[in-house]
Amino acid sequence: MAAGRTLFAVYGYARTSVEDLCAAAHVQLRDFYREFESREALLVDLYDEVAIGGMRAAEVELSAEGIETCSTEERIRRLFDAYVRVVTRDPQAARVAFVEVLGVSRAMDDHLTMWRTVWVEFLTREAERAAQRGHGLDGDLTVVVKVLTRSVDELLAHHGRRPRQVPSDWLTSELTRMSLAMIGPSAPPETSA
Repeated sequence: MAAGRTLFAVYGYARTSVEDLCAAAHVQLRDFYREFESREALLVDLYDEVAIGGMRAAEVELSAEGIETCSTEERIRRLFDAYVRVVTRDPQAARVAFVEVLGVSRAMDDHLTMWRTVWVEFLTREAERAAQRGHGLDGDLTVVVKVLTRSVDELLAHHGRRPRQVPSDWLTSELTRMSLAMIGPSAPPETSA
């Protein structure tokens, strides 16, 4: 997998053959096919490694001290910070997961859609929680969360293309700001008459 991560990140998925992967990994072609059904199967595994790591980081943060009592803004920032730290830790893995997977095939697009669905469910729960605490708008947030999910993907692709120009801290701040803007403002405090 390390050879795939490096070659896909440096030369691009489209320009990397199975033979290139085998040469870099010092394995025979038959060994590659014992491990992976295809070059695309390797790409899926590399993507999943990043996606699972990001999801686990966000889930771990959900059980961190103070997460249930902090403000909505702080909670969102902490969740995105945990996620972004993990998915951007390795610039090559980030490039593969957020740039090289784009436009590969219908099967890869379906795989990415499955992951977006997972994130839409996660972020919808967070938006509903924020609404219960008086932050955001009541009602169906499905479209807002889908737009947010695509925005996360696009910002991470931007980072994957230019990791030195798009630092992780900026990503966390921008994703937090966008999330708060998309779910809407906090409810004004009730005044007594």
